[in-house]
Amino acid sequence: MAMGASAGWVSEVIVREGPLGLEFLKPQSLMYLSFHPLTHGVLWSLGLNVLIYVVVSLLRAPEPIERLQAAVFVQDSGAPRAGTATTLRLWRTAVTVGDLQKATARYLGQERADRAFAGYAQSRSQTLPPTAEADLQLIRFTEHLLTSSIGAASARLVLALLLRRGNVSGQSALKLLDDASEALQYNRDLLQSAIDQVGSGLSVFNSDMRLICWNRKFREIFRLPADVGQVGAPLDQILRALAERGDYGEGEVDELVSERLMKMAVSKETFQERFSKNGRIIEIGTSPMPQGGIVTTYTDITERVAAEDALARANETLERRVRERTAELLEVNAALAVAKSKADTANMEKTRFLAAASHDILQPLNAARLYATSLKERSLPENDAKLARNVDASLLAVEEIFSTLIDISRMDSGRLEAKITDFPIREILDQLRVEYEPLAKDGDLKMVVRPSDYWVRSDRRLLRRMLQNLISNAIKYTPNGGVLVGVRPRGDYLVVQVLDTGPGIPTEKRSAIFKEFQRLEKTASEVSGLGLGLSIVERIGRILEHDIGLASVEGKGSTFSVIVPRGIPKQASETVAAPVRPVGSLSELKVLCIDNEPAVLAGMSALLGGWGCHVLTAPNLNLAVKSVADGPLIPDVILADYHLDEGLGPDAVDAVRKHLKVNVPAIVITADHTPEVENDIRERGLGMLKKPVRAAALRALMTNAIQQSRAAAE
Repeated sequence: MAMGASAGWVSEVIVREGPLGLEFLKPQSLMYLSFHPLTHGVLWSLGLNVLIYVVVSLLRAPEPIERLQAAVFVQDSGAPRAGTATTLRLWRTAVTVGDLQKATARYLGQERADRAFAGYAQSRSQTLPPTAEADLQLIRFTEHLLTSSIGAASARLVLALLLRRGNVSGQSALKLLDDASEALQYNRDLLQSAIDQVGSGLSVFNSDMRLICWNRKFREIFRLPADVGQVGAPLDQILRALAERGDYGEGEVDELVSERLMKMAVSKETFQERFSKNGRIIEIGTSPMPQGGIVTTYTDITERVAAEDALARANETLERRVRERTAELLEVNAALAVAKSKADTANMEKTRFLAAASHDILQPLNAARLYATSLKERSLPENDAKLARNVDASLLAVEEIFSTLIDISRMDSGRLEAKITDFPIREILDQLRVEYEPLAKDGDLKMVVRPSDYWVRSDRRLLRRMLQNLISNAIKYTPNGGVLVGVRPRGDYLVVQVLDTGPGIPTEKRSAIFKEFQRLEKTASEVSGLGLGLSIVERIGRILEHDIGLASVEGKGSTFSVIVPRGIPKQASETVAAPVRPVGSLSELKVLCIDNEPAVLAGMSALLGGWGCHVLTAPNLNLAVKSVADGPLIPDVILADYHLDEGLGPDAVDAVRKHLKVNVPAIVITADHTPEVENDIRERGLGMLKKPVRAAALRALMTNAIQQSRAAAE
């Protein structure tokens, strides 16, 4: 005020004497208190503000939220508590836990509200009696719950209304109603936006089957008229509008409406509806609501059905093509079956022809071999001896080729069957040594066969044939050095090896030499043959399941191996044939030869006569019996052809033995290489030799037969 007087705003009289002449109101000594003007200003300003604050506070009732906030700082030990939370001291009309639960249940539902309050109590490890006063934390928790449902503003208004109770003004109530309506509208808009984004049409009908909610896709699918597609439209009215528009096709409108109304409102089934006008296919599904009414979804499956139809048509086309193809294949298979049958028949005819022709061809070939061998063993001039050796070598080559062709024919026809037994490998090795030592000696080669006491499990005849071909090739293709045959143990198997000192086999040719008619260029011009020996070895190996091995070094030789399973040794008494002993002299031996070919008998007489034997010949069974009956001597051995003009050679042997009442050793010589003939000879306990006859093999068998007979007699 003094400053105002200085500035001319206030009269100086007021400053000196006070307003209205009242000294106790003088600005410089207000209430007769003398202080510095600044101090006066501060004190009286503060005092006036405090006075106004107190007066206003006393005139206006405090808000409940204000008392709740004050209760945090002012505690009342006598007030009731909700759990361990701080309660209001001066608020006697406080909200209870039950009030908050009821208010929350109105907006969230009873079940969700109970679950939320139970979780709150469990998280704080306390109980919430419904009559207990609600503390500030519980009120804030309630506010958060309501906010999640009706929004923050509405939640605050609901709590304010609840806390104020009867002290709510009309303006606050209207504001609460406006905010709640706004929140509900917001939630409705949010829900509508959400269902509008659903790819399928959606509609909701109440318990009276009236439309209360739908989405944009629903309108797009049905394109309902404005007077039908609105809230409260009955379901039957909507269906009738679609039926009258022709969407459901031809038929009575009432029947079309009743049929679909039954599916949607009664049976509530899922079905497909094809609209006639636009050709779209809609899948309609209905689900009931708990309070009554239905929720119906509409999914456009036109493309999916079209794809399924296309797939079905493709499958049908494919099935038709498969059937056609199958019919064609059946026709082709039938034709192939006929062709195979014809081929099998031709193959059998070929086999039968070869079997029949082999006898006729081998008979003169056998006679020629006998004559050539007889000439070869005689003392002839050098030129004549050379001619005899050449003839014998040529006949041997013809024999090998013919025997090979017969073996291949039998393997191709599947008639070559393996008979697996356990036997000592020594039997085969000794026979091969006797058979091929002379051939190696003629080629100035040294042949060594190492004896072995191992037993093998294989087919005796086929294994012998494999080793024959390997040894024959080794001798044939080795110009100098020698051939070694031996057996090595390898676990549960034995490795029968044939080693030579020949030219060796290049690495790139090792697989080719096992094919038919494949020979090495270096030796093809020097050695006769067709290149079938190793092919037969490989085929027999497949039949017996014996692996064939080959190791070779060019210029140093080759090693062929046959891997054979070990056999179980038997007692000596169970051995079928005794080992072949070294060949001795056959001089003065009495031999009966039975053959229907005069040339063969003449050749045998010449060969055996050259060995110093006494030979009796007979073309058939009757003359064979007559020859021994008329003669004073009993034959030491019988050599009989298998096929005679009348009967079989083994029958002739039996007849001679029966007449003499002596079990004379006998060897059957046959040009029939079929398994049936071999089995018949083996079962009769007779020796067997295949035509053309090799002199060394004949000598070995005759010697072995005589030695066995003498050993049995002793």
